[in-house]
Amino acid sequence: MIFHRSHFIHAIEENNNWDIIIIGGGATGLGTAVDAASRGYKTLLLEQYDFAKGTSSRSTKLVHGGVRYLAQGDIALVYEALKERGLLFKNAPHLAREQEFIIPCYGYFSTAKFLAGLKFYDLLAGGRGFKHSAFLSPKKVLEAIPGLEKKGLIGGVRYSDGQFDDARLAVNLAQTSAEKGGVLINYMKVTGLEKSNGKLSGVKAVDIETNKEYNLKAKVVINATGVFVDDILQMDIPSKKPIVQPSQGVHLVVDPSFLAGSSALMIPETDDGRVLFGVPWHGKVLLGTTDTPLKQHSLEPTALEQEIEFILKTAGRYLTKKPTRADVLSVYAGLRPLAAPTNDTNSTKEISRSHKLLLSDSGLITITGGKWTTYRKMAEDVVDKAIQVGGLTPAKCVTAKLPVHGALPVNTTQRLSVYGTDAEGIRKVAQEDPELNAPVLYGYDTVKAEIVWIVRNEMARSIEDVLARRLRTLFLDAKGAIAMAPEVAKIMAAELGKSEEWQKTQVEQFTKLANQYLLQPYYPENSESKDQKKATAN
Repeated sequence: MIFHRSHFIHAIEENNNWDIIIIGGGATGLGTAVDAASRGYKTLLLEQYDFAKGTSSRSTKLVHGGVRYLAQGDIALVYEALKERGLLFKNAPHLAREQEFIIPCYGYFSTAKFLAGLKFYDLLAGGRGFKHSAFLSPKKVLEAIPGLEKKGLIGGVRYSDGQFDDARLAVNLAQTSAEKGGVLINYMKVTGLEKSNGKLSGVKAVDIETNKEYNLKAKVVINATGVFVDDILQMDIPSKKPIVQPSQGVHLVVDPSFLAGSSALMIPETDDGRVLFGVPWHGKVLLGTTDTPLKQHSLEPTALEQEIEFILKTAGRYLTKKPTRADVLSVYAGLRPLAAPTNDTNSTKEISRSHKLLLSDSGLITITGGKWTTYRKMAEDVVDKAIQVGGLTPAKCVTAKLPVHGALPVNTTQRLSVYGTDAEGIRKVAQEDPELNAPVLYGYDTVKAEIVWIVRNEMARSIEDVLARRLRTLFLDAKGAIAMAPEVAKIMAAELGKSEEWQKTQVEQFTKLANQYLLQPYYPENSESKDQKKATAN
């Protein structure tokens, strides 16, 4: 399998006859690319930025049925998600693992309610290998989460769910599609739709790196652009009303000492009636999330002050060590592509979480809604529709039993385990050049060989691609990511044949971006003049 951008560019220049063109390289688009290619269809995916640049890298990192949806009575959605959770654990064991959650209980009625609900959750999940829910004594709860507030605690309800690495899965899905003959190109922006006699015949696209334009033909075009689906729909019908209302979810990342245990905290009833999690992830703790309706979408959404304060305040009520703004290592926001309501409601509780397929008169297929857990089923549904629309030779979906690139028989706890079978390739790079076994930055585990591997084999084109979505450092420790940037740029430049000026520009751009993930601006010494720092701070 060749997974190089130049190889894929060559493929679209040599061949301009595709069965399916997918617009969008997030969870849904990549899942669709795997499904379509594995059925034998000539598949092309175009992403205007990097794979999982948007919402798909900014989740709560959970593979779950959705306890909240169960409380809302959406049993069908929960059942489907729990089934898909089981399939992901089988197909990507290097990225998905079981995580224990504890709901602290401070009242007998709530204890009975939560336990009854989670027993039903167990029933829906069936025999898929997860621990069943149970009531825990106050002592057992505090052993699991030593940092929990014990005043008034009468016990807790334990249950298990799934956890994964969203952006790593995205890269592995792209690689899986490529293994099946799919062509996937990042930094390729679709600028228009091509039509013949009123029916879609392909797309216009431009290579962001070279500004070269392409006219690409296809039997079917799929719009899988998440919160940006309306942009593509309006290329088809300029007067089309929006079908998506974005909702923002914010997460704060803090030191693991706030939970002081390996179990996750689930707060089921916050002031606004939502759910808040405290989840261990890659050696840190994620606190979140919010659910704020927005009027507009953005590629780099920003956490609102009220969202930050809400998370800190709510978490502080349940933790003995109260998190403050100074404790936040990184803050990130993601936009959920929720199907817009037909009435004028501004409540995300009334907006569907299930996915929807829409077919335009021109033949454009749009997939919207859904969540990471159900990406595979969404892809299956959209390819089934594409077969009908494009008159493709029918072929059965095989992804329920298709291992994702990198899949290992068992999940390990080794540091390189998120690379799955590719971990051996990273070790080989380090063996060939022992200097690459050195850390990228003193005090951090990431070694230089990982950067080399990522550039050579994972289509990373910028510092951001590496530190945000391949290594996750930006999401875990934004200051650490800024400090790593110069060395990452140096290694990338050597691999990609880039100049010192490219390195300088990359570091400056990444430092500016990374500061959006911090509550206080941070610039290492010698990175900017004092005047520039002061201007940024103001």
